[in-house]
Amino acid sequence: MSAANRSQQGEFERIVKLDRLPREPLRIEADEAERAALARRFAIDGVHSLEAEVHFVPEGTIVTATGRLTAEIDQLCAISGEPFRNRIDEPLSMRFVPASEEPEFDPEEEIELDSSEPDEIYYEGQAFDLGEAVAQSFGLAIDPYAEGPDAGTTREKAGLLDAAPSGPFAALAALKKD
Repeated sequence: MSAANRSQQGEFERIVKLDRLPREPLRIEADEAERAALARRFAIDGVHSLEAEVHFVPEGTIVTATGRLTAEIDQLCAISGEPFRNRIDEPLSMRFVPASEEPEFDPEEEIELDSSEPDEIYYEGQAFDLGEAVAQSFGLAIDPYAEGPDAGTTREKAGLLDAAPSGPFAALAALKKD
């Protein structure tokens, strides 16, 4: 696939057709160009690996997908600003639902999301893009406040480490010592 086609179709496209739903777990892996495009999309220094293994359970036109996402990335430490390698290992849980079943929401109505429920991803036609769903899960799994191995040293040099504890628990700790 050319770079122009990839940018039009998404960085990590993996179309799964409903009539060819795999019975065994499906393993997908991003190639070098896809990893570079995902790094740009999510504004991180690099993606060394990105793969997912997904098991499908069809329920009529709804498909439940569960599995695991793993990745090795380079990102900047939230404290030092230095790049470091980080690992992502996240469970995947999603439901692919026909767009015709997407509920209409009142923009004034507050919606509560339950993190224990699978993400619902709406699709049109007879197929859905598993790669894009995994890419979105990957983007959400990147910790923007991740600390690299030199975070403690940077805090110490900047005087951000306070030797004396403070706050409400510091008073309790002082009482405990007495």
